[in-house]
Amino acid sequence: MTEQSQTHTTCWNGIDIEIEYYPTRFGGAISHVGVKSINPEGQPLPITSTGYRSHFVPVGTIEANEGDVVTQVTAWLDEAAQSPEWQEHLANAAQGDLFR
Repeated sequence: MTEQSQTHTTCWNGIDIEIEYYPTRFGGAISHVGVKSINPEGQPLPITSTGYRSHFVPVGTIEANEGDVVTQVTAWLDEAAQSPEWQEHLANAAQGDLFR
């Protein structure tokens, strides 16, 4: 089984992100999604404070959900952006922090 990746770029809330998707990894045992902020590089996202997230899902999960990894990652980001932690991050970023 070939472990070919797909690489996509999209913009989420003003942050350019790169999504790398491997339908199968490790001999077909699992699928892998990598999400990385690329502009600004390392920009926190609601799913990662470092700007990078590696996520494993069962093989076929992306395909069973309409097969569009970009739409699924965007929905994941939108859902995570509702968290109190992300809302606090946005408020702090808008206000600025004198102690950083």
